[in-house]
Amino acid sequence: MNQPVHSSDPLLSASTGTSRTNDPARTMAEILAVATHEFADKGLSGARIDAIAAATRTSKRMIYYYFGSKDGLYLAVLEEAYRRMRAIESDLHLDDLPPAQALQKLVEFTYDHHRDNEDFIRLVMNENIQRGDYLRQSQSIQALNSNAIQSVQAVYDRGVAQGVFRAGLDPVDIHSAISAFSFFNVSNRHTFGLIFQDRASQDKANTLKRVHVVELILRFVSHTISA
Repeated sequence: MNQPVHSSDPLLSASTGTSRTNDPARTMAEILAVATHEFADKGLSGARIDAIAAATRTSKRMIYYYFGSKDGLYLAVLEEAYRRMRAIESDLHLDDLPPAQALQKLVEFTYDHHRDNEDFIRLVMNENIQRGDYLRQSQSIQALNSNAIQSVQAVYDRGVAQGVFRAGLDPVDIHSAISAFSFFNVSNRHTFGLIFQDRASQDKANTLKRVHVVELILRFVSHTISA
């Protein structure tokens, strides 16, 4: 992502006036917020920079100045979506809780985050259609998500040490299980609701109940599974 420019930049002064040039960080945040919905709704190929510029009262020229290109803006949107989630996750203070409660809190957070941020789910789905080509170019995505695995590892190791969790699990597998249930709850809610009428799509995803996802994960880590 290009660095914010100073308020004296003539490009920004000519395009948007003094108020925006005095706060480029806010301008970039507004562009990212609008672009998030545009890319989530229409995908990379369908999203239009003109629409993003109009909605943010900026210009295509300014967007390209900040983000380089449409692809650059798309990558910035992906990185920001993950950054926001991991930033909140890092403030859960899991180390202050007993292992089972800490894991429960992490599962509940992930479930709630995904349920309340359908744009995030759609972005990830779209990037999977792209076979991860854009995230692969990111300089920060590995570090962002390695912190998430370290959090799971810390909770799991404490649980094993206290005899609460069974040994031999990979923290990536635990993270994957949490993500899978929470992600499916949103990604498949429309089709699942149409196929199974009693689970019809509503304003908030409820394909899988929150309490059931928590129970599934706790059972996964707490009980030996027979072959």
